[in-house]
Amino acid sequence: MGLDNVAVRWPRTGRFYDPVAPAEFVDFGELADVPEVAAPTAALAGYIAKNGSVRATAYTELVDLLLGLDGVLYATEAAAEDEDPVIDPDGCAWIAGGLERFVDGHREHGESVTFDTVSAVLRSALADGRLAEQQLRWLDSRLDALRDESGAPPQWSFSRSELGVLAGFYRRCAERGFAVYADS
Repeated sequence: MGLDNVAVRWPRTGRFYDPVAPAEFVDFGELADVPEVAAPTAALAGYIAKNGSVRATAYTELVDLLLGLDGVLYATEAAAEDEDPVIDPDGCAWIAGGLERFVDGHREHGESVTFDTVSAVLRSALADGRLAEQQLRWLDSRLDALRDESGAPPQWSFSRSELGVLAGFYRRCAERGFAVYADS
């Protein structure tokens, strides 16, 4: 079983979180029906529209790299302090913002998101920073940690539009005051 990020009502009432009705995400289904949309983008948008959740397993390494933390979509920080793996609305806004900035920064690299293009976008973003040299060393260590024993990078195959839809899910949660429950 993988990781699902499920939109839930915030704050919780009683012992459990109430899932948000998929109707709150029904407009994502319109994107799934556009003929020119890449199949993975349409599949993600359709899943969100029907379930009010994201199958997040495929995105965990990428999101962790982009946001500079481990276990972001697993809500590990929240699990330690709250005993519930929940991303609050502010956390959803933070995730959405990071993904949105990445999608915008990736525009010049085209629609296909790969390990190499992610590396290029992140290097470009860090190169002009105040502590660029230190941050680039940190990035190199993070990128190296993602490689397998033989030095091969992860075989990511995402599209910018797919990551835009993913960002849209977290943005919707933030704007409407929903949280995200990490169900694994």
